[in-house]
Amino acid sequence: MERRMWTGLAAGVGAAALALSGCSSSGGSTNPAVSSAVAGVQSAASSALGGLASAGTSAFASAASSAAAAASSALASVKGGLDAKDEVTLGSVSATSDGRVQVPLTVNNKESQGYKYTVQVNFNDASGNLLDVTVVTVQEVPAGGTGQATATSNRDLSGTVTATVERAVRY
Repeated sequence: MERRMWTGLAAGVGAAALALSGCSSSGGSTNPAVSSAVAGVQSAASSALGGLASAGTSAFASAASSAAAAASSALASVKGGLDAKDEVTLGSVSATSDGRVQVPLTVNNKESQGYKYTVQVNFNDASGNLLDVTVVTVQEVPAGGTGQATATSNRDLSGTVTATVERAVRY
């Protein structure tokens, strides 16, 4: 089960890196140099987090913080991406049948053209400690419209879990 937990976190870091690969300032094809860098980040993250499978809770907390930093950095690197955190609202956190948690999110596009949105959702415990990070892409939300998605944790979480939108960009 611990191995699955680390693999899930590595997948979350990979998803954060993938946020870069689908974006360009012109909305056209992705720059090959960006694609290559993303592949390198994914490989490094998988190796590092996979090696922590036997580590303790403090090592996981450190890895979760690193994953959050990687996701935030990936979102900050989106060319032409504009801050859209105030356009995203979260619903109530609920448990899934497999022990993970999920939260519905709604994007309200107030602009005069359609956009894609990439959103980083952090899952925290009751004390505010980071438990998990996930990145969700909401495809083409029409001008003046809304889009929905569900952010699901990468691993089993228990206890009181809250969710926050850490970052969101539209492009």
